[in-house]
Amino acid sequence: MMKILITGGAGFIGSAVVRHIIQNTDNTVLNVDKLTYAGNLESLAKVADNSRYQFSQTDICDRAALDQLFETFQPDAVMHLAAESHVDRSITGPAAFIETNILGTYQLLEAARHYWNGLAQDKKAEFRFHHISTDEVYGDLEGTEDLFVETTPYAPSSPYSASKASSDHLVRAWHRTYGLPVVLTNCSNNYGPYHFPEKLIPLVILNALAGKPLPVYGNGAQIRDWLYVEDHARALYKVVTEAKVGETYNIGGHNEQQNIDVVKAICNLLEELAPNKPEGIANYQDLITYVKDRPGHDLRYAIDASKIKKDLGWVPQETFESGLRKTVEWYLANQEWVKHVQSGEYQNWVQNQYQA
Repeated sequence: MMKILITGGAGFIGSAVVRHIIQNTDNTVLNVDKLTYAGNLESLAKVADNSRYQFSQTDICDRAALDQLFETFQPDAVMHLAAESHVDRSITGPAAFIETNILGTYQLLEAARHYWNGLAQDKKAEFRFHHISTDEVYGDLEGTEDLFVETTPYAPSSPYSASKASSDHLVRAWHRTYGLPVVLTNCSNNYGPYHFPEKLIPLVILNALAGKPLPVYGNGAQIRDWLYVEDHARALYKVVTEAKVGETYNIGGHNEQQNIDVVKAICNLLEELAPNKPEGIANYQDLITYVKDRPGHDLRYAIDASKIKKDLGWVPQETFESGLRKTVEWYLANQEWVKHVQSGEYQNWVQNQYQA
């Protein structure tokens, strides 16, 4: 049985990891989350009462609080998912990204190193610091055949991806310089249940149901590799428990799609699953609205996930079609969760962001 300290466990990917570990293993989890706008404890309602789960509302920039948590919880591993993660928000307000993603990672690394240095030799050897990152650190792919591999040079385009690239470098430096036993993963675009509705897939589902415009940047030709969040959670658990120290793994869903095709696929699913449309709407696709493209928008990301398959035997269980259907069904069945996250701050942000 392991004790795993998870930062950002109330976020979209973090909560999927927490749910996976509590529901499918005997391990104990301490969820450390600041609860910013994207952190939502309702996403953890299914595990909240479990005796192997505990929560601390803590900012990872608070070193004294982190030291206290390490001391009392005594983790065997850290899974670091706490991050500001929305590219658009990083363009309008980069400060929070520098603060959390770079300085917060630094404080967490130092707290982990201090704790790790005090462990007995056997515990020291078993300890892991798993840093969870993004494929956006690699920048843009030129050709249609190219794929990101673990050795692709970093070329981040946005304040968000630059801040994540910086945190990746810090983690590797703490391994090289201090010997901290780290593993890293870089993932493609995640989607699935409990996704905060500023991201493309939930935004389109919820706007369509409300008869609102479906905003598509530029011509919608941007290509992303889509990874179902529960597949990602399984991969992350495999990495933290099985990967060799110092390794990096790319995690992708083997599902490249143009944004416009994703939007159309959602519309087609809604025609089937929610045929009673808002008044005056003949087809959900009629709501598609092209808006001004994002500054510095990368055209294509795609991941080669063959290394994690070869080394750890992980492959995604969901295809894009099966995962997207599950996602649409979840949003249709969980309107309460949706209502609660669509509060004032979120509404204002979306309104300002997607004015055509």
